[in-house]
Amino acid sequence: MIHDSTVMDLLTAGMRAESLRQQTIANNIANINTDGFRRSEIDFEEVLAKALDKQGPFDPDTLKPEIFQPEDTPINEFGSDVGLDHEVGEMAKNSLRHRAYMLVLKKKYQQMDEAMKF
Repeated sequence: MIHDSTVMDLLTAGMRAESLRQQTIANNIANINTDGFRRSEIDFEEVLAKALDKQGPFDPDTLKPEIFQPEDTPINEFGSDVGLDHEVGEMAKNSLRHRAYMLVLKKKYQQMDEAMKF
């Protein structure tokens, strides 16, 4: 069973991962015309899934997003593999995930606040 404090730690780790993902996407866009630049991506969901699948307790502070460069993306006319449409779409998805983490975290704090009133 996952305790409330662990849930909040997981949400915080998710928000940190989304922040790093936003920075990575911005870096990809900034280098769209850089010859030879290879875009980077962040993998947090797989790291989180592995941690949750393990039996027994785990430390949410050890959940670190993995930065990687996909090797299967086509090179554009500028010599990089950054596609503006793709990056903007990833940024929109990332913003939605970040907002979801924030809303759930806000709800947990509201629940704690309500519990302390009684």
